[in-house]
Amino acid sequence: MGIPSGQYDHAGHRHGARGRDDPRQTPPRLRRSAYAGRLIRLIRLLLAFFLLTGFAQAEPLRIATFNTELSRKGPGILLRDILRGNDPSVSSVVQTITAANPDIIALQGIDYDLERSALNALADALTAAGTSYPYHFAGPPNAGRQSDVDLDGDGELGSPRDAQGYGRFFGQGAMAILSRYPIQLENLQDFSTLLWRDLPGTLYPMVDGTPFAGAEAHATQRLSSNSHWSLPIQTPDGPVTLLTYHATPPVFDGPEDRNGRRNHDETAFWSHHLDRNIGTPPPDHFVLLGDANLDPKRGDGRGDAIAALLSHPALQDPLSGQSTVNWSQTGPMRVDYILPSRDWQVADAGLIWPKGDAASRHALVWVDLTR
Repeated sequence: MGIPSGQYDHAGHRHGARGRDDPRQTPPRLRRSAYAGRLIRLIRLLLAFFLLTGFAQAEPLRIATFNTELSRKGPGILLRDILRGNDPSVSSVVQTITAANPDIIALQGIDYDLERSALNALADALTAAGTSYPYHFAGPPNAGRQSDVDLDGDGELGSPRDAQGYGRFFGQGAMAILSRYPIQLENLQDFSTLLWRDLPGTLYPMVDGTPFAGAEAHATQRLSSNSHWSLPIQTPDGPVTLLTYHATPPVFDGPEDRNGRRNHDETAFWSHHLDRNIGTPPPDHFVLLGDANLDPKRGDGRGDAIAALLSHPALQDPLSGQSTVNWSQTGPMRVDYILPSRDWQVADAGLIWPKGDAASRHALVWVDLTR
């Protein structure tokens, strides 16, 4: 049945007493038509009002970062533990990500392998738990990539500290991206091969005017202990670019402060990128996120690097002052960050702390964004 046309049933229709026309009454079908017309006009006016006033907005885009601490002591062990289906640390990660239900998530502390088998297995476990991510990315990291140079200056070769980034094997504790939306790999900028010495204003350690660990180490050492990626993702409302990394801890070194200086420069890299000194920054709608291993006020790191990012005019900080990790040695600190560009509207933001004895010590950090 359609909406009545407003025409009478036939010309001889009578609805008054004894079949006479009653001029005081409208035929019932016409009355229904007039009411339907007014209702349709009201609905159209309300829809126009919602559109003009911004009430009819798309769902916010939820983006998250999470140091899963899933890394294992040898290659293939993480894949084995995920496939077993009963590992408590894997279960905790799956439960935490499912609870957050982000559209896009940057992961740290997940072992890399050439076939991305561990990442694919984790994505399958998330799908089984009701949270599907059809698009994955994990590029070859510096973690565990042997340099064949004595980078730590101990006179020996081949130790985890002689890798471009600390690691007992290639890919230990690396990074990955899971997304509900297509990843634009053709527009990826991967800065992982940038030499540390080539960063403007580098803090590469010098001893008596010469590079720590020698000229060969100085000419070999990369800046990224894991990776630095600029990765666009195509969402239904337009592209968003992830600027993501995982910096080395600023401890576990000697008086030269090699790790502290490198940690500072890994974070300072993004200020140089945003200021167009390195690479091409995204024109709009980007998010800087990851594990900086650096608190602006606490700990042994050089906090001025992250403080400069937190006050950068291109960025906003929706979770100012929130602790994101709880280490037994230090207590609560802020080391994990999501910093959207200024052209986003922040609808909400928060933390989800993993549960269980084998859970990561890091919170999952999330933010809801609209254009």
